[in-house]
Amino acid sequence: MWNPTDLPQLSNHRVLVTGGNAGLGYFACEQLAGAGASVVMASRSDEKARRAISAIRGRHPHADVSFQSLDLADLASVRAAADALADAPPLTGLLANAGVVGSSQHRTTADGFELQFGTNHLGHYALVALLLPTLSAAGTRIVHLGSISHRWARLTPTSLQPSTYRNARAYATSKLAVMAFGFELARRLDLTGSAATSVVAHPGLALRMFTPERPGVATFENAATWRQRILRPVAQGKDHGAWPLVRATVDPTIPNGAYCGPDGWFQLTGSPAVVPAKPHARESNAASRLIDLSAGLTGIDLSF
Repeated sequence: MWNPTDLPQLSNHRVLVTGGNAGLGYFACEQLAGAGASVVMASRSDEKARRAISAIRGRHPHADVSFQSLDLADLASVRAAADALADAPPLTGLLANAGVVGSSQHRTTADGFELQFGTNHLGHYALVALLLPTLSAAGTRIVHLGSISHRWARLTPTSLQPSTYRNARAYATSKLAVMAFGFELARRLDLTGSAATSVVAHPGLALRMFTPERPGVATFENAATWRQRILRPVAQGKDHGAWPLVRATVDPTIPNGAYCGPDGWFQLTGSPAVVPAKPHARESNAASRLIDLSAGLTGIDLSF
């Protein structure tokens, strides 16, 4: 029985967590490091990462946490990080957590891609593709951060490269792309006999208003009492939202291609478990077209 509040000893794990300086990524780092894992916190901000590492060590004085510079919205930064990671000790886990959640205006990455799709999917696609030979050799577990919003998106040419920008649609499409890539990667890793595995996880409805505070880290945000009363039955803090991500990363009983999330009503809250994803997230033809598009946009092929 998996107990997220009493993790097994993880001293034999070395895990990269993208976007580990805040939110879900921070709590994933805290939980992993607290159980003895060696954690590499990837972030575009050295200052924010240092504060996050200090907060973790404030709770776990002997935590093994290091910093890796990474800006997923800049392919040059992704390449530099991949070079550094390829020369470092092997990873047992890569938790592709970082992402942009909403942008009221149309914004672009350093390479000209829509910010949410470019960061959430293309940045992680590029990182995984560049590291894939190393990850395969090490038998690394690759975890992709999905979202319940995938239920309302579809991967079509017009949704991936729309002529008009809509914030919610762009976010949902980016997360469906993340999930489709994760599931298709699992299928291809299996077909090629790779030792690496690919799993998708999601946090349910994880809100800052229910998240415990950590000194120097953006975790908690106050909200009106009436909002808390309404949302409390169907939402949880980001500390609990990190549970499925951590389980997907380190639990060897989670199979290649699985989808992990809270096991409660509508997958909004609950204990981390293997849960169903909508069938269109696992549609191989759409995912293959996505991978071809991603390779063309980034100039990085997915080689096994």
